[in-house]
Amino acid sequence: MKKMILVTSPPACGKTYISKQLARNLKHVVYLDKDTLIPLSNRVFIAAGEEINRSSDFFEKNIRDYEYETIVDIGVEALEYDDIVLINAPFTKEVHNEETLERFRTKLRTKGAKLVIIWVVTDPEVCHERMIRRNSDRDTWKLEHWDEYIKTVDFTIPQPLERLDAGHDLILFHNSSDEEFDQSMKRILPLLEEDDVS
Repeated sequence: MKKMILVTSPPACGKTYISKQLARNLKHVVYLDKDTLIPLSNRVFIAAGEEINRSSDFFEKNIRDYEYETIVDIGVEALEYDDIVLINAPFTKEVHNEETLERFRTKLRTKGAKLVIIWVVTDPEVCHERMIRRNSDRDTWKLEHWDEYIKTVDFTIPQPLERLDAGHDLILFHNSSDEEFDQSMKRILPLLEEDDVS
């Protein structure tokens, strides 16, 4: 059965590295990264005379949700031509919203495909260390206000993902150490290559 795989987690859990490693090891897969849309989104800021700020109210109102809908729609279209689409994106709001997930599942049913969600499980302190190591501008505020920031991040599995009757598959990828990563890759790759994920 065709599948759309969403790799999702809080920031710095390792989803980009995991997504790329999964895509490299899977057969018949299309890899998509939502960040590819950022240059287009930046033009929206400029055209509207707004400062480029992905934390702004303008971004939340006019850009954010459209990025997610677009990358999912591109993925649904790609399923015409291959068996698996893997999308690397936080899906922060989407995985907590049952209506949004059902909208994704409905789109996929038109292609005879199912939704598979990989939730990356990583210890918050490991995320802190990785954020320091990657030294990205997007993390400056988070690192300078770590205690304040970490209180806003929910590392628990979102409830809509855990519902057994939801109509999608949930796979947990443990990634707090190299050993956990290796074990998760060995366990998950065969699941994703099966006709039905269990």
